[in-house]
Amino acid sequence: MKRREFIKTAGAGAVLVGGGSLVSACCQEKNAPHPYNVNLAGKARMKLSFEPYELQLRHTFTVASYSRKTTPDVQVKIEYDGFTGYGEASMPPYLGQTVESVSAFLGKVDLGIFDDPFRIDEILTHIDSLSEGDTAAKAAVDIALHDLVGKLMGMPWYRIWGLDARKTPDTTFTIGIDTPEVVREKTRECADKFNILKVKVGLDNDKQMIETIREITDLPIAVDANQGWKDREEALDEIFWLREHGVVMVEQPMAKERIDDNAWITERSPLPIFADEAIQRLRDIPAIKGAYTGINIKLMKCTGMREAWKMLNYAKAEGMKVMTGCMTETSCAVSAAAQLSPAVDFADLDGNLLISNDRFEGMTVENGKITLPDRPGIGLKLI
Repeated sequence: MKRREFIKTAGAGAVLVGGGSLVSACCQEKNAPHPYNVNLAGKARMKLSFEPYELQLRHTFTVASYSRKTTPDVQVKIEYDGFTGYGEASMPPYLGQTVESVSAFLGKVDLGIFDDPFRIDEILTHIDSLSEGDTAAKAAVDIALHDLVGKLMGMPWYRIWGLDARKTPDTTFTIGIDTPEVVREKTRECADKFNILKVKVGLDNDKQMIETIREITDLPIAVDANQGWKDREEALDEIFWLREHGVVMVEQPMAKERIDDNAWITERSPLPIFADEAIQRLRDIPAIKGAYTGINIKLMKCTGMREAWKMLNYAKAEGMKVMTGCMTETSCAVSAAAQLSPAVDFADLDGNLLISNDRFEGMTVENGKITLPDRPGIGLKLI
């Protein structure tokens, strides 16, 4: 074959993606009617649809500021040329978003104006411009678009980003604030399945929570104060006590507005301090640099996978640690966040394990470790 003919033939079956790597675009999605045809660009159109879906929690979930048994959710699909990308908007109370607000935002989205789903940056920049907030709704579109494009390419996103699935971390498993009896029960249920636990603190029973768990297991613990501590010196004293009881990291010790107090704690803390409520999007990182050891990236707060990837790389470049977390979500959004996990220091991706009505099979936890399926997109199968 002559060089010119080879280039012409090879070019018909490949696309150039961010970072400049050449990958096959002719890999067939399982159950798809045919391989993706790159020559369809400019002809086919994307179609977005959505529906409410209430998540049912296995246990009442309690943090420093509220309790709940369900989480409102909206499930999203983007269809294109026989392929379907799945996304999700999960809305815990503190986000301030509702099924109605998410549905109203999604009702304004017209993906038909774009003739090529691979124009991810352009498409999601447009989506972001439709309103100032609505981060969960934007994340739902972002996740579905990434899932779709990964399926068109026949590749999972961790590979597109150049990550090694063997380097995924352990995930924490969350134990909410509760009575000693319930805490013991929850700990017994999970102690032999995970390698690190996450405990919600921030009320006046913090030490009781930790001591109750220590009756059952000596697994490492991450704690999340959810802005619940009020006095910085008392908070620092508690952190030293927590370290003596096997705690390895702390999330959001004090209110996000009290940046100087959080910085004071971080400077003196024997444990890494991660921003959670204090960090939402990429633009928030410069303001908190130096006040925390690291950041917790959540798709529902940052508008999805595109911005999460930017946040991870920016934070790492600034010498900060990174964790990826989630809300109460199905395996859809959790599997999307898990695509980042080989690059993070901590992971809290258990939201799908806390519900009883998951619609998908995606990332799994095996011997406490995040395990990524070798399926294209974000790795989902409908159950």
